[in-house]
Amino acid sequence: MSASRTPRRIDGMARAPTSALGDRLDAIRAATVQLAAPLSAEDCALQSMPDASPVKWHLAHTTWFFETFVLERFIRDYRHFDPRYRVLFNSYYNAVGDRHPRPDRGLLSRPALDEVHAYRRHVEGHLAPLVAQADDDAELASLLELGLQHEQQHQELILTDLKHLLSRNPLQPAYMERWPLTPVKPRASRWIGFTGGMVTVGHHGAGFCFDNEQPRHQVVLSPFELASYPVTHGDFLAFIDDGGYTRPDLWLSLGLDIVQAQRWTAPMYWERRDGRWTTFTLRGRVEIDPATPMTHVSYFEADAFARWAGARLPTEFEWEAGAADCAIDGNFRDSGALHPLATRMDPPQGNPSQIFGDVWEWTGSSYAPYPGFAAAPGAVGEYNGKFMCNQYVLRGGSCATPRSHIRATYRNFFPPEARWQFSGVRLARDPR
Repeated sequence: MSASRTPRRIDGMARAPTSALGDRLDAIRAATVQLAAPLSAEDCALQSMPDASPVKWHLAHTTWFFETFVLERFIRDYRHFDPRYRVLFNSYYNAVGDRHPRPDRGLLSRPALDEVHAYRRHVEGHLAPLVAQADDDAELASLLELGLQHEQQHQELILTDLKHLLSRNPLQPAYMERWPLTPVKPRASRWIGFTGGMVTVGHHGAGFCFDNEQPRHQVVLSPFELASYPVTHGDFLAFIDDGGYTRPDLWLSLGLDIVQAQRWTAPMYWERRDGRWTTFTLRGRVEIDPATPMTHVSYFEADAFARWAGARLPTEFEWEAGAADCAIDGNFRDSGALHPLATRMDPPQGNPSQIFGDVWEWTGSSYAPYPGFAAAPGAVGEYNGKFMCNQYVLRGGSCATPRSHIRATYRNFFPPEARWQFSGVRLARDPR
């Protein structure tokens, strides 16, 4: 960010007057702490792979974000809780300065978890008086909102990273108690047709969006069809039983290389026990439910399944057009399930079911800038734009996404081999 601005002085640490923004700040920050509440200090400190981060790091980094992009900018002579945290908890913002290596985040036994919580309270105390001024300062309001949206992203990462961590423990510990799931009869998927034509995509209106959702622009779509339901565990089991992981004709070359090198024979967390397929969940290891949406598959697996099924993945613009008339409702983190759930109801006529929540849906679209995209100046501009290479777009949110965080134009993105996220599949095809 530009260093030329002279910050205004904010005196005192008194609680700001109650406001909608202040209430959201309190609620979102508290929700992050609540996610860590069932965990031990040891749980919060461990890192199970380079792509994941310890819960303690997420708690600190989301605080670092507010300190770096808000407090340093708007409070003159701001005193850091610990100046060393500026390096320890920087993720990928090269413009901010040095960073602790990502694969080594699990080596940070210090600061202790209690100190990280004290750091959070320190920053929140300084944020409180700034909230009251956000109505009169558009830049301050924008950065506070970005910080809240950023924290909600990390709430989802806490759950996905924690799930991977717990799955690596031979004890297979559960994050939460098991839930009594009633079996649901699988519903046959059907095809829903869309006429295509000239459609407008991208975010519009007064609500928040990330920079990668704009500019709003027009694209031309040929007629297409979307499956009424996401692919289920039962669907994917049929793919496995038909030798799906061993058939070169189904796989992209790079995908097949990874399947063979990593010896993939099933989605992540699947394991055969006593002759039955099980999967690891945040509530422990359970037998797979054939009616629940498939999750924890890579782009390569999603693409191979689609080829096996005689279909394809939707483009992100087909997905957005298909979701345009759907209510943003579904199985989000707010439900407390923390696992995809089988639907009990048919979707409204002409609308796809479960298009929001349950699982992020891979699209066939590379993550690229929209026409006219320009990253913001300074370090904040590193948020999305610099990742527009070798990634694919996912849409719709998951059972780990806060409901208030998602919208039809939201563009998530991951490399094609990633599968520790709650990523699933919805099929598309050309009309027949």
